[in-house]
Amino acid sequence: MGRSVLFIICLILGLSLFGQQASDTLESPRTRIQLVQADRLMYNKDFPGPDIQRLLGNVILEHDSMFLHCDSAYLYEKKNSMDAWGNIRIVGSDSLFIYGEELYYDGNTGVAKMRKDVRLEDRQLTLTTDHLDYDLANNLGYYFNGGRIEDTSNVLTSELGYYFADDMEFFFKDSVHLVNPEYTMDSDTLMYHTATEVAFFYGPSFIRSDTNTIYCENGWYDTRRDLAQFNENAILYNSNYSLQGDSLFYDRNRGLGKAFVNVTVADSTQDILIKGHLAEFWEVSENALITDSAHAIHIDNGDSLFLHGDTLRYMGDTASREGKHLMAYYGVKFFRPNIQGSCDSLIYSLQDSVIRMFSKPVLWTENSQLYADYVEFHTAKSRNQKMLLRNNSFMAEADLDSASFNQVKGKNMYGYFRDDRLHKVYVEGNAETVYFVRDEEEALVGINKAASSDLYIYVADKRIERLVFIKEPGSILFPPGQLNPSQRLIDGFTWHDQLRPRSRHDIFRK
Repeated sequence: MGRSVLFIICLILGLSLFGQQASDTLESPRTRIQLVQADRLMYNKDFPGPDIQRLLGNVILEHDSMFLHCDSAYLYEKKNSMDAWGNIRIVGSDSLFIYGEELYYDGNTGVAKMRKDVRLEDRQLTLTTDHLDYDLANNLGYYFNGGRIEDTSNVLTSELGYYFADDMEFFFKDSVHLVNPEYTMDSDTLMYHTATEVAFFYGPSFIRSDTNTIYCENGWYDTRRDLAQFNENAILYNSNYSLQGDSLFYDRNRGLGKAFVNVTVADSTQDILIKGHLAEFWEVSENALITDSAHAIHIDNGDSLFLHGDTLRYMGDTASREGKHLMAYYGVKFFRPNIQGSCDSLIYSLQDSVIRMFSKPVLWTENSQLYADYVEFHTAKSRNQKMLLRNNSFMAEADLDSASFNQVKGKNMYGYFRDDRLHKVYVEGNAETVYFVRDEEEALVGINKAASSDLYIYVADKRIERLVFIKEPGSILFPPGQLNPSQRLIDGFTWHDQLRPRSRHDIFRK
């Protein structure tokens, strides 16, 4: 990109000097300027100077198949040049017309310097300015001190402009402003191809519409088809959301944005950021699909939730009954200092702050591990409230010797939090327990195996404090050495500590 910009700068400098360079290097004049018509022709060797013809009224001159019309002119025969005034019209080809009030034309270089109320018309575009230099031999134009371009659907203004007529390209510099019925465009430097109506950006640029604003520092925009590619600090945003990446592709008609590498989708109404290296975003529904190192951050005063999955789908349609929610698939993990989780798929409802976990879900809170066929976790203002474990529910914690585990199994479990910590769990149906009983000195007294229809688990100081059996309890306290390792485990128990994310960075660990 650096070389192309350097080439353009060199080309600009070359164009701005083309008249001087041509006149300095040509050793002999080209074809002569010919008088075709004038109402009056005056010649005086003393006024205004020798070798000068003064032409008045309906003047027409011809040079290299170019015709020039004006009210009056001085024709410098020896220099093969002229000055012209009033109602000037240059016909350069079947499609090129240049109008103005003052003109100096050098027949040796083919350069016309038009001033005051200048208008250039070529095919379906019109250029208006007060200062235009035009190389009629090579179809190259340059305006300065401000100009305005209009075509079938766009109006563009800038301080400097260069027109390559054969290629139908404009190069604009300084305060470039383009107005389209659907949006406006502001840039430091812009190339515009009038035939294709494609604009190329080479500096800080903004595209603003009623629905969004786009910023980039390099890229292109097809104004006819409303397709675009934006690079270098590219971002698309409105008051609610933003999409950014190293590069963006945008289809305005479909309301579809695609971002590549270092992607961030942000919803300011929900304080959520979704990151990855590949994203698709639909404007109307505010839905997004993010893959490749995808992860989400739900921001909340230093207690943010960090979530990773191979694929993240953000459903932002506020008209839906479920409201906005985040769906995660395959290898899902999340981390918050007081709660962590792992599963194969997950739905996070932002409307009611509920996390629903599917396929091998596991939750950890402080020293407790909980899992079931289905897990549902509720928060309010980022504080843990309650949880539901449905079918084949387990709760476990490592005992003090770290090789044994307090375990509770049941059909369903309902967990409740107090001051953001797990306080009580209700086990509903087919409750089984293995509990390591210790005295006040924390010496092991025995191993309690019990069964009951329902029970309550109470947690204090991050550990199971006591079990309260509700219906049909049956309990046996075994001496520590009487049960072998397999008898100390409830059928279906697994310790999933290797899956637990210990930090925000651990959510990517397989």
